[in-house]
Amino acid sequence: MKKISILLLSLAMLIGFSACESELDLVPQGAPSSGNFWKTPADAKAGVNAVYALYSDDNMYGRGFFWLNNASDDIGTKTRQNAERIKNFIVDGSESDTKDIWRLHYEVMKRCNDVIRNIPNIPLDEKTRNMMLGEAYFNHAVMHLELAYHYGDDRAGIPIQDRNDPTNVYVPRTKNVAENYAYIAADLVKAADLLPYFNELTTDNYGRAHKTAAWAYLVRTYLYAKDWDNAIKYADMIVASGKHKLLDNFEDVFTIKNNWSTEYIWSVTSSAENTSLGSIFPGVCLEDKGWGVYNGWGNFYPTKELFDAYDPADKRRSATILQKGDQFMYFGELATFNEGKYVVSSSNRTGYQFKKYMEPFGYPKTTSGGIDIRYVNANGDKPSTALNVPLLRYADLILMLAEAKLMKGQNADTEINMIRHRAGLANITGATMTDLKRERRCELAGEWTDRHFDLVRWGDAKAVYAQPLHHYNGTVIYPARNFNPAIHHVWPIPPDEIAVSKGALFQNQGW
Repeated sequence: MKKISILLLSLAMLIGFSACESELDLVPQGAPSSGNFWKTPADAKAGVNAVYALYSDDNMYGRGFFWLNNASDDIGTKTRQNAERIKNFIVDGSESDTKDIWRLHYEVMKRCNDVIRNIPNIPLDEKTRNMMLGEAYFNHAVMHLELAYHYGDDRAGIPIQDRNDPTNVYVPRTKNVAENYAYIAADLVKAADLLPYFNELTTDNYGRAHKTAAWAYLVRTYLYAKDWDNAIKYADMIVASGKHKLLDNFEDVFTIKNNWSTEYIWSVTSSAENTSLGSIFPGVCLEDKGWGVYNGWGNFYPTKELFDAYDPADKRRSATILQKGDQFMYFGELATFNEGKYVVSSSNRTGYQFKKYMEPFGYPKTTSGGIDIRYVNANGDKPSTALNVPLLRYADLILMLAEAKLMKGQNADTEINMIRHRAGLANITGATMTDLKRERRCELAGEWTDRHFDLVRWGDAKAVYAQPLHHYNGTVIYPARNFNPAIHHVWPIPPDEIAVSKGALFQNQGW
């Protein structure tokens, strides 16, 4: 049966989770309805927990949007029809890998609106009520922003659900995406006012929204809106808070022990033991079939163009990319990449592999020869790990601040050299946007910051995509592509959503 848009759904089913004390406690209970829900503090907790549940959906941060990042020059994928269509901008929005992105984001937003509308009527102490409302405003804004820049432009934004009347389901697109950015920013300001700092959370609440995360997403929102002054304002507030700093060693960012380090701002809370919680992205990036040891999926690989973007002295290169001859730990064994029994499979499109998410796969197996579920999910069909997958970290914030300053004609040497210093590179003076673009690419490669939309908003996508992409041995794996900035700067809305909207939705021009 065809799934209808979340804009048409009534109260959604909650998804249940359990978690240990060191993880986000997600335990929604029951299926809410107008008759039996939103009455008690327990209902309020379940309703808020339901907001976070879909972060673990494979079509959200397991693969989801990253299939669209396959359009960038950093990523190669094993051959599959939808991936090739995305790479060449010939999708129609009905592709199975990506069509649920719209629906899932609107489902999260609807759950957030349910919280915002109902929690003020439930008997709660002020601190708890403020926290829950802050979480709802924050998560709504995150989902809203991700859809807004993927599908909205100056010709039409995306629908803003009626927060006060959930029966008003046929909501039209906004006049332009600027209206969405304004709504998102207002939600994030509310969230920041209501939320505590991360260090004020108890460990069982790690993974919930917090104040500097709201400010950081304000920075990202204003960056897309090209409001440089406000981007600088909120980035400066985060820096001045003293709550965050870069870790000394870049590679340490991507370790389980540093899931909640000073560099953390927002991520997908993950677990190996709880098979329903977390992102499968580390397993999705692992070599296809994992050399016979674990069921890696081998979906996304770094290109030679990405590898060559690094200065050979850049410490981030070896921490980000495995190349032929590199040694790494794999289930307790010292392995040599693409040599001996660790030769890559024929489905590896580029001859490289992302290393950022490999740490959980380095721990030895148990004495009985099984997968140690403290680190890696034993079920390779759900290859989640205990490593949280970053969605926005402090280095990204510093680079957004640098970008906003440069766009204002201000000096950004301090911010760019902060990033370069950790990478083992010399300081520069008079940094330009060219320097910023290189540092952003090398710092955030293979992460959910979205290289493709960096290129789009910089106006660089057409020229960059007109160049072929290569395997590590120099052979062409993708010929030059035709990116039309008047069409391909956004993606097509899934046709199923348009079909059930009673005319409220229409397709992006050119798609």
